[in-house]
Amino acid sequence: QVQLVESGGGLVQPGGSLRLSCAASGSIFSINAMGWYRQAPGKQRELVAAIPSGGSTNYADSVKGRFTISRDNAKNTVYLQMNSLKPEDTAVYYCNADLVITGFGWASYRYWGQGTQVTVSS
Repeated sequence: QVQLVESGGGLVQPGGSLRLSCAASGSIFSINAMGWYRQAPGKQRELVAAIPSGGSTNYADSVKGRFTISRDNAKNTVYLQMNSLKPEDTAVYYCNADLVITGFGWASYRYWGQGTQVTVSS
């Protein structure tokens, strides 16, 4: 069984910081791209940041300069460091990963975490 488990959400004041983590586990042969999305109440899910297995990262314009995505391939984990948080960053944050599963050929499949709530409020 393959799963992505997120942690690190919570309540923070404007201007504060949080670090989200997402660990993939199970029969994983390799991981291609990993990323973070978010969904605020009444809004569509949107890309926050993505990091491929090699190459440059990608950020939404609204978080550039404030958020940093990184990954630890040895731990099958992706991180999102969020600084200078604003109330408009309040949302449920979801991680995803494109996984090649052991015994299922070379195609990759996108898996999602369960989501973690981030609330920015004074």
